[in-house]
Amino acid sequence: MTRLRVPPESAGARLDRFLAELPEIGSRAVAERLVRDGAVLVDGRVRAKSHRLEAGEELEFDAPAPRPSGLVAEQMDLTVPFEDEHLLVVDKPAGLVVHPAPGHAEGTLVHGLLAHDVEGGEEADRPGIVHRLDRDTSGLLVVARSPEAHRRLQELIRTRALRREYRALVVGRPRSRRGTIEAPIGRDRHDALRHSLDTAAPRDAVTHFEVEELLSAYTLLRVTLETGRTHQIRVHLGAIDLPVAGDPTYGKPGVLGLHRQFLHAARLSFEHPFTGEEVDVASELPADLRAALATLSTT
Repeated sequence: MTRLRVPPESAGARLDRFLAELPEIGSRAVAERLVRDGAVLVDGRVRAKSHRLEAGEELEFDAPAPRPSGLVAEQMDLTVPFEDEHLLVVDKPAGLVVHPAPGHAEGTLVHGLLAHDVEGGEEADRPGIVHRLDRDTSGLLVVARSPEAHRRLQELIRTRALRREYRALVVGRPRSRRGTIEAPIGRDRHDALRHSLDTAAPRDAVTHFEVEELLSAYTLLRVTLETGRTHQIRVHLGAIDLPVAGDPTYGKPGVLGLHRQFLHAARLSFEHPFTGEEVDVASELPADLRAALATLSTT
């Protein structure tokens, strides 16, 4: 338990802002969470975060636990289109790995997010992460700022209440304007680096798609997920002979000047697990994908 007196020069400061400046806490989000959870006492009483401090008041609080060993915050210029004290939505660029893994001990999205006070989950090297995107898939992810937020966001995913919409450019044309692919996916029987329908450990997977635009020999699809299996969209579209353009593993690499798969998490919407308000965030196609589209003609 940390105890300290409010110095005269801090009289009139808001409780949350004062706490955020303390080295034991270090951020506004952590300070707000401690106050919200009743973990900060002012002269023995729980106060609102907007409480104006008076000189000499005694604060009592438990400093947050240190970060898991081995995880060090790194400066990253991240785009965060939505955030509050419970969670944040980040727009991940292509080429950025979400969390540490073999060969990626540093420089991951998690390292950049540590400065945003992400927490929650049972895996120490994935604080706050409730779902992920492949390294070369760009777009939106929601991340938790507390264990309770992590639990509630995972429940949204489990009940399929977190709506994830992607844009995918595929080679060829579907046989219908819209469709649903229901095919279990797991690690491929013959290639441990791939996932496929030919697996000894199948897990249910459901993908919906709708044609957004017909472009010469390609089709731009709007894709939504019911489940979130590894490589699900890429595997499912490849299985119905609509390989994702630029995909080096399941699709057609080296087309349209692409250096990665044309797959972008373009929209994320859900009912906020604490406030009940609708969160609806959209992300435009990044420059490399827009450039690939610009080479194609509409038909």
